[in-house]
Amino acid sequence: MNIDLLRRLCETPGVPGHEHRVRALILSEIEGLFDEVTVDPMGSLLCRRDARRKPEDGSAPKKVMLLCHMDEIGFLVSHITDKGFLHVQPVGGFDPRNLFSRRVLLTTDDAAFKGVMNPGGRPIHISSPDERKKVPEPDEFIIDIGLSGDEAKDKIRIGDMVTMDEPLIEIGDKIVSKALDNRIACWLGIEAIRALGDADHGCEIHVAFTSQEEVGLRGARTAAYAIKPDIGLGIDTTLACDTPGVPEQDRTTVQGEGFGLHVKDSSFIADRELVKELEALAEQEGIAFQRTMLRAGGQDGAAAQQAAAGAKAVGIVVGTRYIHTVTEMIHRDDLKAARDIIAAYLKVA
Repeated sequence: MNIDLLRRLCETPGVPGHEHRVRALILSEIEGLFDEVTVDPMGSLLCRRDARRKPEDGSAPKKVMLLCHMDEIGFLVSHITDKGFLHVQPVGGFDPRNLFSRRVLLTTDDAAFKGVMNPGGRPIHISSPDERKKVPEPDEFIIDIGLSGDEAKDKIRIGDMVTMDEPLIEIGDKIVSKALDNRIACWLGIEAIRALGDADHGCEIHVAFTSQEEVGLRGARTAAYAIKPDIGLGIDTTLACDTPGVPEQDRTTVQGEGFGLHVKDSSFIADRELVKELEALAEQEGIAFQRTMLRAGGQDGAAAQQAAAGAKAVGIVVGTRYIHTVTEMIHRDDLKAARDIIAAYLKVA
């Protein structure tokens, strides 16, 4: 498996509205894989691969759309103090318990600065017991990049992005990184087409590397409206709560048991027949899978389902432990299973 590509995708910063570096990396990887590549006004990268054979009845080929969002959760600079501290606003959903004492990367248009994130207030040695119990909200954290006020105001602009600064690592059968949500999907959007190779597929394939999913499926909505797919595959992560302290009924997926066939979340309910079709194909091909549901949360498949006159939609997801942290963890076998089912489906859709 091409883990080097996944590493580069995860380590490239790109929060909602600032996906341009991730988009450039994807563009450098997909040369020759598609028949047309465009960038839409929202910044999503729309890639089309024409059908390699015509339907026997002379009708137009079926449009199958893969939706793979490029953005990661992060922050935008909202204020610079006279002493050079940065206040930020989150773009995406953070659990503030995971934000203490983090190394971060602040990225401007033409430079990058290492920094640290901590909550404002007194440190442990001089704080009261009640102060130590308080969990600050995300907007109460500050960024220190080691510059004076004048230097910071000269180099940083309101709206510059801040991301977590951690490398991808491999431990046992697992891969750990920040931004696996959803650079996994970007990897799958590339590697599934590579796995498809020169297959004589009858569908028209659209791989949309979308923008601003973490703040409301925004890029997916405009992309899906433009493409008007017949079938939408939302490619994403989901929870893997197969860890201590979580009731069995809430685990969502178990790592190592295959890709997730995503049936429902709060944004969409998958097409029943499409779920059964993918399930039968996975069994035929010997690809491990597990059905998944979430009580909350959403993903880009919902945008495809609701675009224009609507589409059949389902999610292809990879169970991820410790999601929305710098220690997001996946199982290599689950990632491979997701790649294999996408390629297998595109061959027969």
